[in-house]
Amino acid sequence: MNIISNWVQKLLEYSGVSENLSGLLNHLVILLIILLIAYLADLICRQGLLRLIRQVTQRTKATWDDLLFNDKVMNNFCHLIPPVIIYACLPLAFPETTDLFIFLRKLCMIYIIAVSIRFTNIFLGTLFELINQKEAFRERPLKGIFQIIQVALFFVGSILIISVLIGKSPTHLLAGLGASAAILMLVFKDSIMGLVSGVQLSANDMLRPGDWITMPKYNADGVVIEVTLNTVKVRNFDNTITTIPPYALVSDSFQNWRGMSESEGRRIKRSINIDMNTVHFCTPEMLEKFKKITILKNYIEKTEERAQEYNQKHHINDCLLINGLHQTNLGVFRAYLENYLRNLPVTSKNLTHMVRQLQPTEKGIPLEIYFFSSEKNWVPYENIQSDIFDHILAIIPEFGLRVFQNPSSADIREVLALSMKGSNI
Repeated sequence: MNIISNWVQKLLEYSGVSENLSGLLNHLVILLIILLIAYLADLICRQGLLRLIRQVTQRTKATWDDLLFNDKVMNNFCHLIPPVIIYACLPLAFPETTDLFIFLRKLCMIYIIAVSIRFTNIFLGTLFELINQKEAFRERPLKGIFQIIQVALFFVGSILIISVLIGKSPTHLLAGLGASAAILMLVFKDSIMGLVSGVQLSANDMLRPGDWITMPKYNADGVVIEVTLNTVKVRNFDNTITTIPPYALVSDSFQNWRGMSESEGRRIKRSINIDMNTVHFCTPEMLEKFKKITILKNYIEKTEERAQEYNQKHHINDCLLINGLHQTNLGVFRAYLENYLRNLPVTSKNLTHMVRQLQPTEKGIPLEIYFFSSEKNWVPYENIQSDIFDHILAIIPEFGLRVFQNPSSADIREVLALSMKGSNI
């Protein structure tokens, strides 16, 4: 480079250029040569190195290198080479420290920092996509962590750029920022709370993308589609989107249905009110009729045998049904429902299933059906539940029972019509 500088200097002097002007032109010529070298290095890198890396990644069987060393990542890496060459070679164009030299060095360093931040950001984004493709990490809220790293990256980059502009060490700027920490915490309050909440949600495995959650306070009832630094997006079942601050999920209560999804069944819990006036003891004729029901035959016979043995053992006169042990139509109906649920193919056999009476009220005796369906998807689950209660409602009259129902307007009109008919007679 010194040989070229001397040759240019002699050529300018031979052309009759003054000494001061020839010195300036000499610097500019050297600077143009450096720029040309930097441009050629960038061109060679993008045309040569990029093609070489592309060929190598295409020949390998692995897919991660195709994504991690794609054209976008490598192009941004190649953009780092020209400013580094210019920064390193600037002293050759300006042997003496001048204001122009200082300005160009600062400008070059700022460009290097900016390009480095851009390259690191793109590389991290590609790495995030690669990790997100792994089955083990797909349900983790990694996007929030990625955004935290992005914020830290741009913060450090901004500090470095400002330190270059003012000619101070980055440690001096950080010391100054420490004094204004209260203001920074106020400005970035949501981001800081989101950061802490995101770490808690991830560390305690409280929330994952794909989880079904319900949070009435925020009208959220749907599937988590995204977890970021400042928001958790929930797609409700009516296809609306609810956004919830991450710290609200930590400070408030919400219901996560993941446990149900990972278990053996989804609970069905519903009751039917039985009219108390229809509950009575079973007559021998009724018991004979119930024995014809396949799933009740063994129960009727064993229960009747046990009742007779008890009555005979205690010398009970069972001519009156009030004496001793006797079966009731409601008890037989409960046994029928238990056997019916047990024999359903959709009933999860390893989980609780029962039919029980609740506290009687002015609306009758609530008979609660409690079991778990092995089908957990919403539409099939609702169809199963509806089919079961369709059957229950249809079979109740066969046991001499009646469902309690408040009188409707049609019932009132029928009573009035009968009373008017009776008065006319």
